[in-house]
Amino acid sequence: MTAQRRTRVTSPQTRIALARRHRGGQHLLRVPAPADTERARLVFLAQRRRAVGSMLLLALVLFGLSGLVAFVPALGELRVAQFPLSWLLVGVVAYPVLVTLAMWHVRAAERIERTAGPGGAVPGDPGGAGP
Repeated sequence: MTAQRRTRVTSPQTRIALARRHRGGQHLLRVPAPADTERARLVFLAQRRRAVGSMLLLALVLFGLSGLVAFVPALGELRVAQFPLSWLLVGVVAYPVLVTLAMWHVRAAERIERTAGPGGAVPGDPGGAGP
């Protein structure tokens, strides 16, 4: 009996990943300058403050609508196109509000990054100016 040679089968992505491993440190990023890291830290802090505000608005919308439905039982009795108004508030009205809130948050975070360009001031920076 003759022994057959085994063939190793791998996906192209696996071959690429295995080939990258042998190239040394080409995939490493340069160490940023201290001014860049300080600017990035300030941008991160400003965006985190914005995120906390967005999360508070999100909680207000979700718990506010739920609380409104719970504390005003008449909303369950009112009907719009044969649906209870309470269902429409939670199931239909909430989603456009949430999408609007998400778009507002993303635009605000991008605005923070834009204004924190090289030498630019970071909004919400306690010092009032960028590094």
